[in-house]
Amino acid sequence: MRSVAELRLGAPSCDSPLRDTHVSLAHGNGGRLMRELIEAVFVHAFDEPLLDTTIDAAALTVPSGDELVVTTDGFTVQPLEFPGGNIGSLAVHGTVNDLAVSGAVPRYLTLGVILEEGLEIALLRRVVAALALAARQCGVSVVAGDTKVVGRGDCDGLYLSMTGIGFKPAGVRFGLDLVRPGDQLLISGAVGEHGAAVLLAREEFGFRGNLESDAASIYPEARALMTVAGLRFMRDPTRGGLATVAHEIARSTGLALHLGEAAIPVTDAVQSVCELLGFDPLYLACEGRIVAVVAPEGAAAALAALKAVAPQAALIGDVRAGSPQVVLETAFGGQRWLDELEDDPLPRIC
Repeated sequence: MRSVAELRLGAPSCDSPLRDTHVSLAHGNGGRLMRELIEAVFVHAFDEPLLDTTIDAAALTVPSGDELVVTTDGFTVQPLEFPGGNIGSLAVHGTVNDLAVSGAVPRYLTLGVILEEGLEIALLRRVVAALALAARQCGVSVVAGDTKVVGRGDCDGLYLSMTGIGFKPAGVRFGLDLVRPGDQLLISGAVGEHGAAVLLAREEFGFRGNLESDAASIYPEARALMTVAGLRFMRDPTRGGLATVAHEIARSTGLALHLGEAAIPVTDAVQSVCELLGFDPLYLACEGRIVAVVAPEGAAAALAALKAVAPQAALIGDVRAGSPQVVLETAFGGQRWLDELEDDPLPRIC
């Protein structure tokens, strides 16, 4: 796929010219079959009058006075489809969320696609349709992209790489350097739902359930928090979950974080999966949650603003002077230290 300029996103066309049912190496050779694949799958899915696949770069306008913010991410989740989404929608949400927690308004995406020979075209259409829908719902446009095909066995069906571009309003500033003892920690909802949903979708343990990934845009939550005085820092707890974000804060600030186990929202379904399989929900990935550090005088207002768009939001801990560590105040009145994640308990999660 060459450049994609200002794509308006929609459903794939049913009368596209592509007759192939599976991806072949010829679909990556730059010739007729590649052109047909791009037009039948990507162009029809995005359905944008300004789409121009004859150029190799998109020209973007930067709003006057705003700061340009750029992020990039890769997505290798297995399985490619899971309850609550697929790799396409996940790529959009993951990239948009990285912009949102940086204080930026997400605007544009670029898309890199690695296809494995033998991938079903029907599956590819579903992934691209979900990607298109997620982008439309997030108010972003895919403006450039590229497609490559590798041999059978050289990748697990489909890999996506996405770059996000957003614009941060002048004067917006927060970061780990602003965190101080006494600051409060908030989270926008229950933890571990994405990790648990993907785990069940793999069917490696013979369990089934109705868990769905929490994958979604957190831009509304970030925007709500940015209206409150005293916002210090935001992060989305993806790989490694809440515990890993807590360690990032502690390590970067040299301060201790204390989390209240009883205050951290965990659904019964996620808790059951973790108890059965020996996982800790605090280390499982979330793809639609935001962790925020707020000054103590702004914590109540921040929680109220967050609850207005995310009713499960909770105040879950605080920052204290001391050595950089993460302490969990247990529901039974004790304490345990949360270790920093070393082994990957659930690879290929996003």
